[in-house]
Amino acid sequence: MSRCHTDCIQRPLSRAFRWLGKLVGRYPWWFLLIPFVLSAGLGAGFYFLPQRQANDIEEQFTPIGGPAKTEREFVRTRFPTNDSGQFSASRLYTEGSFVSLLAVSTSDNVLHSNTFEELMKLDEMVQNFTVMNPETNTTLTFQQLCAEVQGPRCISSNPLLSAVQGNVSLIETIHIQYPMFENSSFLATYLGGVQLNSENIVQKAKAIRLVYYLREDDENDREKSLQWINEFITFFSKNDLQLGEIKVSQVSYFTSLSRQQEFDGITKSVIPLFAITYFITIFFSIVSCIRFDCVRNKFWVAAFGVISSGLAVVSSFGLLLLCGVPFVVTVGNAPFLILGVGVDDMFIMISSWQQTKVKDKVEDRMADTYAEAAVSITITTLTDVLAFYIGILTSFQSVQAFCIYTGTAILFCFLYNVTCFGAFLALNGRREESNRHWFICKKVAEEEDTHRSSAYNMCCVGGGYSQISGKETDHPVTSFFRNQYGPFLTNIWTKIFVLLLYLGYLASSIYGCFQVQEGIDLRNLATDSSYVRSFYDDEDLYFLEYGPRVMVVVTEGLSYWDLDVQGKIDRCMESFIDDPYVSKSLSESWFTVCREMAQQMNLNISDKNNFIDNLSVLFTRIPDFKQDVDIQSGNIIASRFFIQTVNVTSAVDERNLLNQVRHSAKTCEIPVLVYHPAFIYFDHMP
Repeated sequence: MSRCHTDCIQRPLSRAFRWLGKLVGRYPWWFLLIPFVLSAGLGAGFYFLPQRQANDIEEQFTPIGGPAKTEREFVRTRFPTNDSGQFSASRLYTEGSFVSLLAVSTSDNVLHSNTFEELMKLDEMVQNFTVMNPETNTTLTFQQLCAEVQGPRCISSNPLLSAVQGNVSLIETIHIQYPMFENSSFLATYLGGVQLNSENIVQKAKAIRLVYYLREDDENDREKSLQWINEFITFFSKNDLQLGEIKVSQVSYFTSLSRQQEFDGITKSVIPLFAITYFITIFFSIVSCIRFDCVRNKFWVAAFGVISSGLAVVSSFGLLLLCGVPFVVTVGNAPFLILGVGVDDMFIMISSWQQTKVKDKVEDRMADTYAEAAVSITITTLTDVLAFYIGILTSFQSVQAFCIYTGTAILFCFLYNVTCFGAFLALNGRREESNRHWFICKKVAEEEDTHRSSAYNMCCVGGGYSQISGKETDHPVTSFFRNQYGPFLTNIWTKIFVLLLYLGYLASSIYGCFQVQEGIDLRNLATDSSYVRSFYDDEDLYFLEYGPRVMVVVTEGLSYWDLDVQGKIDRCMESFIDDPYVSKSLSESWFTVCREMAQQMNLNISDKNNFIDNLSVLFTRIPDFKQDVDIQSGNIIASRFFIQTVNVTSAVDERNLLNQVRHSAKTCEIPVLVYHPAFIYFDHMP
């Protein structure tokens, strides 16, 4: 009977590498120099590194083609913002340009006159903050750049500050209805950690937020606003927001630029940590290859193994930069991975070299080394490269960039290990063959001189090997694992202990899997010491009761005057309100308000002409709703409503909210989509 062969891959692969090893051993200089020349050429790609850097958070850390991006484009087209006279924060299709201050009372209540006096000073300080415009040599003030409502009037930083009208003592007498204040301001955005009485009147509040929105109607306004915010961050970060003057509250701050700036700054903060890890890995690699025999010492071999990994990084990164592949900050982790893979392959090849006969020719020893080692490192390389290249299929550009850079670098690392590193191993083998010193390359004696000191014999005598096997003597660590650790591990009591230890580890791992939290915590894009983290912490602690205010956008023209269509709109809104993540009393609809006002004013809206004509009359009384209807050529081609979400406290809640409101949108009898700027980031979860 014919036998089943299990080496059908290993045997031809080993034969091919045996031939390659012999070739490398015969012509080592060619295999050494060509990778250096290639690395020098491909390394020119680093010239394009500044142009290839792509660290935009939204672009890199949100899914390509996410539905929210398409929804945002529709909203942007149909409902462009107007920051000069008709600004509304809830109607923005982006986060906008803003500065936000969050004050947390050091006592139990922020609604005290002494606290509000400090808040008024803080508000005045921000509104009077001035920067110099270098292009025109003029000053830029907040009053010149602020988003405006009802003509040239800046939108208030907080409704309660507007309510006291400069008289801070009024704050203790005002009946503050929550969450809707004076039937127009959604106070939950500005007041947190509240305690209410039975009539929903605020008794106490722990935190208060001040928000300063700036215009970005056109490119000129946007550039000026960005300059003002940048100067704000620079000044107040250096002066610690003058918190020394704030006695009764703790203030944190955040801006529309903070998240991106802090993310960009991570690179500088982690470079020292990477340097430490690289040093430890290199140090371990070299120390592991040091021998007390001055001829068999592999110090330079280990050092060159690290250099070979570095050449692989230079070549692969340079090639991809030349090809125009974006360079994301996550790619900065790849060199450490490549160093680990390269060092591992280096150890395998050195170990295989040490198993060859010392007295054989170098090219024969290289042939045996490659036949033994190259097969294993080829298989591991193929699996690693395949795993990373499969990762390119993900929908996140940051992951795509990391995978393509890392996979390509591992491929180069393999090629350089079997060529460049192998060539250096062959040259080192020639040195050993002629019994030369590892450092000064001078021939030394093989036998100890009894007339010389022990120090001389240790430093200047070498080249020993096992006379029985004809191979190099084992490294002490190898002897330890074979003679001590191996027998210890096979002892029956050790087996039982290891089994119990593994079961405990398995149980804790399974438990840990159930504790894994989905989603991207945006605070992790900043360093631990960043001012962004303290702001996020305060926000999560006091402002999580209410979530995003979501747009429900009717994407096509409807006959709003038709009773059947009105019924479909009502049923659609009811389907959203029935969602457990949606407040049943805080939805906002221009259509509902206009219909009620039309009845009160006895306006006819039962046909198209009357509906369109009377709509302009109604909008004079409720001008904010005018932004919610897109009328072109006498036809309403799109409109939007708003629903208020609640209890969105975790990434799982964010995913469930997004899925449920989108499901409700699909079940509506009219064509609608749902959108909020935060959905851009919610889309990363299935």
